[in-house]
Amino acid sequence: MAKQVKKKELGKGIRALLANVEVESPEKQMETVKELTHTVAMIPLEQIEVNPFQPRKEFDPDALEELARSLRTHGLIQPITVRRLAENQYQLISGERRLRASRIAGLTEVPAYIRLANDQEMIEMALVENIQRQDLNAIEVAITYQRLLDECDLTHEALSERVGKQRSTVTNFLRLLKLPPDIQKALKENVISMGHARALINIDDISLQLMLFKEVVKKGLSVRATEALVRRYKNPQAKSSDTGSDLPSDYKNVRDNLRSYLGTKVDLKRNANGSGQIRIPFSDDNELNRILDLIEKGA
Repeated sequence: MAKQVKKKELGKGIRALLANVEVESPEKQMETVKELTHTVAMIPLEQIEVNPFQPRKEFDPDALEELARSLRTHGLIQPITVRRLAENQYQLISGERRLRASRIAGLTEVPAYIRLANDQEMIEMALVENIQRQDLNAIEVAITYQRLLDECDLTHEALSERVGKQRSTVTNFLRLLKLPPDIQKALKENVISMGHARALINIDDISLQLMLFKEVVKKGLSVRATEALVRRYKNPQAKSSDTGSDLPSDYKNVRDNLRSYLGTKVDLKRNANGSGQIRIPFSDDNELNRILDLIEKGA
């Protein structure tokens, strides 16, 4: 598991490693790279600049805002990766979407892996070695796979060869990083298993995904029961009563925004004459109070 480093410890820990790396032997430098590879440092956002060669230029504002809302509650679970440029100055390597959402969320610092210049071969060796550890949870494995793709320019095929796993296995781990932070956190803390997560990831609607996740945790459902629950919601017959597909796009946006904000499957129906109704389901009094608090906060 990655070792958490407090900001005040940076001077005597990571900073000391970085200061000495230029004059170290290749063997000692490899040890330093391994240490940095598995260590997460908290870095102030003001010290991180974006990479000017970042190929991705467009980011969905709604998706960023949705991620920012989650970050305000849970913080950043998947660290970004940066390269050290100088004292208290870093350049982003991967994780610009997470970095942007962190700024929107008002975070002042984020967890980050620090890379050295020209250390790609060593970083790959260290990451592949890390995968062989037995104490990594599914999210940590997924994050390491993603780092190998992002930082070492590996294809999925090359990655599966490097780590000695079937490509489908690698893909299943990587898909876990598309889950909402709430579910990733539960998986990381063994509240649910990878089997539960793989079932939930088949739901495209994030609000419905979260609603089913809460039901799984509350009822202590097994993996098979979770798979059956997901199948019921994905059954076309179950969807036939949902007239949401007939909604104009503006009304669909309203419905989807409500689902995202309230974290539950909101239904919005509109008749030809302009009348309609909004239905907000809840599982118990606690869920009702949570929804009411959100509505009052947004009023």
